[in-house]
Amino acid sequence: MDNETKFMITCLLFAAICSSVSSDEWKATVVKSIDALVTSCVVVPCSFSHAGGNLPSSRLRGIWHEKDDKKSNIYHEDYTLITDSFKDRTQLVGRLGQNNCTLEITGVKDHDNGPFCFRVELVRTENNEPTKYKFSFVEDCVELNMLTEPPKPILIQPKTATQGEPYTVTCSVIHTCPTHVPKLTWNLDSTKVIVHYKDIKQGNWETQSILTFIPEEDDNREITCTAEFNGGLKSSYTFTLHVKRIENYNHIIIPAVVGIGTALLFGIPCILMAKNTRTVLQSFKIKKERFPDYLAG
Repeated sequence: MDNETKFMITCLLFAAICSSVSSDEWKATVVKSIDALVTSCVVVPCSFSHAGGNLPSSRLRGIWHEKDDKKSNIYHEDYTLITDSFKDRTQLVGRLGQNNCTLEITGVKDHDNGPFCFRVELVRTENNEPTKYKFSFVEDCVELNMLTEPPKPILIQPKTATQGEPYTVTCSVIHTCPTHVPKLTWNLDSTKVIVHYKDIKQGNWETQSILTFIPEEDDNREITCTAEFNGGLKSSYTFTLHVKRIENYNHIIIPAVVGIGTALLFGIPCILMAKNTRTVLQSFKIKKERFPDYLAG
């Protein structure tokens, strides 16, 4: 196959891709709003699709920009085209070839509220230059709800602990940065801690720590769960443990048992002796009645 033929085939294939893209409806799914903790990070879930099916990542370029200014890029694969205030703070954590346009913003600032929109461009793989086919999803943008204070942990625990029996308390916190999850710690030294991570949808995640320990007598101390978020902010929740003491009745039971044992030890022989004495007397009485003269002589 000569070079001219190869060139013709390449052009036809590229034209076919561009034709399918331009003629089909593109759609994007982006959360409308999401909480973002200042100094921490936020991950904005995003996906896109079109009726023509998936396209290879090498033919796609993902861009995030401000809604009111398509040239104000908060993310671009060309570093020089990113707005200065967002340089080194944004990246795509999804693969475009899998229709995933999820964006991560780190070092969140109090003015990063948006709205921000996603745009996809078709590029030529030979020189990575964009084609005329560009799609900005300006109807599906995200706004960030800026949080200046970290959310407090939520604790679930039984009201009362029982001395010597396992006691379990659960600490959880909601966040929006699954790439840098909050760290939950306790003020107790315990190796029995289980940590879970859960996607609760719409860009919200839950980190959960389950602590199990055995309280001792008069262990009415304070228990604290602390959440440390990416960026260094912390929040905590404290409650006082109330331990139910197991009553010790040994001072009553032991003397009672000893008394019963003593009574049985000495009482049973006495009963048997008394019974034998009654039997002998009854026997003597019967003989006396039957043989009065013999017994009298």
